Amino acid sequence: MKYANLALLILFPVAWFAPLLRAALLPIFGMDEISVITGLQSLWASDPALALLVTFFAIFAPFAKTLGLALIHFGLLSRQTLPALHLIGKLAMADIFLIALYIVIAKGAGYVTIETGWGLYLFTGCVLTSLLISHKTETS
Repeated sequence: MKYANLALLILFPVAWFAPLLRAALLPIFGMDEISVITGLQSLWASDPALALLVTFFAIFAPFAKTLGLALIHFGLLSRQTLPALHLIGKLAMADIFLIALYIVIAKGAGYVTIETGWGLYLFTGCVLTSLLISHKTETS
């Protein structure tokens, strides 16, 4: 479990830069790839308060939880912190829900074309793997 958790320390940053989705106003104009990082860059320019919240959900929460679990696995942090780490992991899932909600809303607009990218699956897989590792760490 501890090596799978350490792999997440590499996979999360890859997922942040990977394309979550491709979007275009009309498919004939080509599609722009949107990642967590490019989305956050746009958000910081338009709505800093929301950008701060999304930065917490998408970057800080999953990475802090992964680091915390690594510290527990190597005996450098008390197991009493597991409930807090589990809560942080659940907050990271809120970000995936928001992305899915945006895709559903945009697809209903009619003139917008959206395709999910491999980064959405990677990011979702990282968060779910982190939740599984957290659960296994709690029960062992």
